[in-house]
Amino acid sequence: MTQANLLNHLWQSTLFAAAAGLLTLALRNNRAPVRYWLWFAASIKFLIPFSVLITLGSQFEWRNAPTAAVLPNYAAPLTVAIKDVGRPFIPSAPVPADHTPILLGLWLCGASVVLIAWTRQWLRVRSALRTASPLPLDLPMRVKSSPSRLEPGVFGIFRPTLLVPEGITDRLTPEQWRAILAHELCHVRRRDNLTAAIHMAVEAIFWFHPLVWWIGKRLVTERERACDEAVLLASGDPETYAEGILNVCKFYVGSPLPCVDRKSTRLNSSHL
Repeated sequence: MTQANLLNHLWQSTLFAAAAGLLTLALRNNRAPVRYWLWFAASIKFLIPFSVLITLGSQFEWRNAPTAAVLPNYAAPLTVAIKDVGRPFIPSAPVPADHTPILLGLWLCGASVVLIAWTRQWLRVRSALRTASPLPLDLPMRVKSSPSRLEPGVFGIFRPTLLVPEGITDRLTPEQWRAILAHELCHVRRRDNLTAAIHMAVEAIFWFHPLVWWIGKRLVTERERACDEAVLLASGDPETYAEGILNVCKFYVGSPLPCVDRKSTRLNSSHL
């Protein structure tokens, strides 16, 4: 990918993310899954150049497409906007070719820092899983009890494992415990670990783009709200659920990985 193509892809992805953000504001009274998938679409756009989307769209083009002369007046601004977005970006002062190795080296350093940080966090979680013991619960996934102070969370993408701290049932009422389990099962059904891992790849590649990190925070917030809404819809007891979450946050620490449930994020949720 040339420098011009890269800059073109970056500004188009930024524009797409800004449009997704405006849509989430317009849909702030809707359910959280709607906003979540809008933010995830903005994340995926960083991995897919606009030219690929245009090529895919051309495969579904109408055979008898209307000509410009018969388009309604209100469609003209939209047509112009689409052409502007698809227009190649030509920098006024292109970066000299001899600077390319320097920029590539800086990018590799930044990506390496991100990957090393995540690897250290993953090893910490992996260590907790190795020292955990199986817990016999009637759930559609493996459950392990860990002596660590990590709060309950689902680990793994294709073979998820629910890791809970030892003695957690002594700190929660049966109703609170069932609500926490329902929340974790919701993450599994939604495959949140998979989508979170995809965005982690986006963050590793585009670590220099602040909007990518902002999207990551919004994804975490909306996925937690989405599971909260599902639990509250099924139980209809927000007080018990909120008390359970507060107790978990009081006695345990959150996971360091973005692809694992973070209950502290939910404390600011308006749904509780």
